[in-house]
Amino acid sequence: MDTFKAIKISKWNLLIYTVIVAGLLHSCDFFNGDNFPVRPSARYPGYWEYRGRPVLLLGGTRNDNLFQEPDAAQHLKELARVGGNYIRNTMSARDSGNVQPFLLLDNGSYDLDQWNPEYWQRFETLLQAARRLNIIVQIDLWDRLDFSQTEWLVNAFNPGINISYTYAESGLDSLYPQHAGQDLQPFFHSIPGLPHYISELEKIRHYQEKYVSKLLDHTLKYPNILYCMNNETNTPVEWGQYWVTFIRSRASAEHHEVYATDIFDANYRPGTCLACLMAAVTPEMYQFLDVSSINSRNFGQAHWDTLQVIMNRVKDFKRPVNTIKVDGGGFTAGGSGTPQDGVERFCRNLVGGMAAARFHKPTSGNGLNEFAQSTIKAIRMAEEYVKFWEIEPAMNLLADRGANEAYAATNGRDKFLVYFPAGGAVTLTTGGVQGIFELIWINVAPGNRVDMTIVQPQGSVKLTTPDSSGWFALVVQR
Repeated sequence: MDTFKAIKISKWNLLIYTVIVAGLLHSCDFFNGDNFPVRPSARYPGYWEYRGRPVLLLGGTRNDNLFQEPDAAQHLKELARVGGNYIRNTMSARDSGNVQPFLLLDNGSYDLDQWNPEYWQRFETLLQAARRLNIIVQIDLWDRLDFSQTEWLVNAFNPGINISYTYAESGLDSLYPQHAGQDLQPFFHSIPGLPHYISELEKIRHYQEKYVSKLLDHTLKYPNILYCMNNETNTPVEWGQYWVTFIRSRASAEHHEVYATDIFDANYRPGTCLACLMAAVTPEMYQFLDVSSINSRNFGQAHWDTLQVIMNRVKDFKRPVNTIKVDGGGFTAGGSGTPQDGVERFCRNLVGGMAAARFHKPTSGNGLNEFAQSTIKAIRMAEEYVKFWEIEPAMNLLADRGANEAYAATNGRDKFLVYFPAGGAVTLTTGGVQGIFELIWINVAPGNRVDMTIVQPQGSVKLTTPDSSGWFALVVQR
């Protein structure tokens, strides 16, 4: 007993041990997750719950169609080790080494009436690995980039490389040289009433439905799946709504609970995006939102302001808002910005009320590089003091603030969180709350330095970051 009493564990060692243990527990099966699938939280409807408990979804991976990679399961373990629990999986097959969902015949053509077992086994392997690690998989059903320019030339749906229909029979062409964002590909207009619909596209929809049904054969048995219809679509909303209804009808018939949405390309300018506004106020169709395109072309304060426009729209239609792609990794043409921009957007999204965030793949995003890993670790450390679903943005509490200097959220009582993208000094108003508070500084940069002091606010407290890198300041009553 004397030996035991002599052991001294510092507060910060204890914090590290807590994070490690939490990560281990996170990957264990305490109860049957099939009975507690991922769903909006009953108590905190703006956030997800999984296995019956609220959960903040954080992710970052080196690729979007991770199921096509032979070591995908190992990459998921790397994500889980740093506290990640959220991935994107496009059903894409356009990269080198990818396989198509349909059988490749000896003559070099695909048969859309026969499946390629390897494609579906790769998909199943990813789903199994994610399930074991309690990682939520958000599936992009259709990626527009697979169906235009050079990617169309290797797509099994192209009549030129399959035996299932001709160009004349399908209404499809051999080339679509324009960027997919121009929405000139009739593949996405196979629903009667859409602008490019012609009757020949009925044959295409037959195989589209067959493909989606096969996908559901795999996914509906898993409790950790979210569904997104498109990657940043510009197609009329009826296209995505058709597939939301298709998936939900199949799931309902088999007594499964699923949640589905769509991503609109124009979310980065929500003030002029009618589809975005419609989705925000239509929870019966879009059971959660994904607004990933706000994370390109928007920087600094403008990014936060854009996010708050969207979050204010859903206040009366409360449900989770996700961002499966956080750009920022290499100054791409789409306005990704630097790795630092990616870290800032990721953190602002969460302080601003989002339920899920994932770093986009390189070179558009940080993937799971050291910046992504340290950011995820910092947020999980902050969660030890403040649960994000218990706070909400409170910019009115900050004084002496410059543009993009700091962002605040609070539970309105005894917990305050302030994010500094790149150092700074602000005054945080704490109101009439009295008593002793801990001021915990958590560095977002690699290394995740942690400092702590005791403060006794007299209506406010001055916060000055330890250096000019990114920091979370947590002011928590003892």
